[in-house]
Amino acid sequence: MSIGNSPEEDRPSVGRALHQARIDARLTVDEVSTSTRVRAPIVQAIEQDDYSRCGGDVYARGHIRTLARAVGLDDAALIEQYDAEHGGRPAPTPPGTLFEAERIRPEPRRPNWTAAMVAAIVAVIGFVGFTLFSGGGGSGKPVAEGTPSHSPSKSGSGKPSPSKTSDPKPSESAIAGAPADKVTVRMTAERGNSWVSAKDHNGRLIHEGVLKQGKSKTLTDDKRLDLVLGNAGGVKVFVNGKEVKHVGEVGQVQRVSYTRGDPEAG
Repeated sequence: MSIGNSPEEDRPSVGRALHQARIDARLTVDEVSTSTRVRAPIVQAIEQDDYSRCGGDVYARGHIRTLARAVGLDDAALIEQYDAEHGGRPAPTPPGTLFEAERIRPEPRRPNWTAAMVAAIVAVIGFVGFTLFSGGGGSGKPVAEGTPSHSPSKSGSGKPSPSKTSDPKPSESAIAGAPADKVTVRMTAERGNSWVSAKDHNGRLIHEGVLKQGKSKTLTDDKRLDLVLGNAGGVKVFVNGKEVKHVGEVGQVQRVSYTRGDPEAG
């Protein structure tokens, strides 16, 4: 059966053409429905030129093309006839309009919470560091016991006397001021630094650390002081106001003990 060669006034409708072609092919509605997966009620409606069950022109064209191929008709000719009978194929929407709408209504940007959180953490750390630095900056450094003063004193000639970096020998008042009922040890690092450890008569550690060159340290106890000098020859030792002449060699580790009756190396 050829539709394209028939005069237009004698040409059957799309539905009638599909119906007649199915009959000529000796196919039932169910058989066409099974082979095309188009439901039987829709097949019957299309053969009656009722396209309301198709859900729109796009689906109607798809069903017509599928049914035409199943019954041996030219699907392109039937689609062209369907468009002519139903006002033609609608013009596609220009893509420029959609793009313009998207450009006019951009999606709002979401706030970057990660960057804000990092900035807040950095600010807190900076504030804490500034607070600690400012709090510690105002406190003065403690002066070690026996450290000589560096402020210049004027002599009779009006010239400042040079400051002393060490106090190798105590003054007469310091010797006289040593209590007789205690053991007093004064150490001054003259040649290099020295590590110093001291325990009282009960064996309790009362001092431990590095005595830097030019610095002094005075310790007292009721009965006895046990000392460990890491640089014995570099430290000048005074026990109960009297100098101990030889404690050890430079760089030598020496253990000594002193009581109220010394100086006398233990």
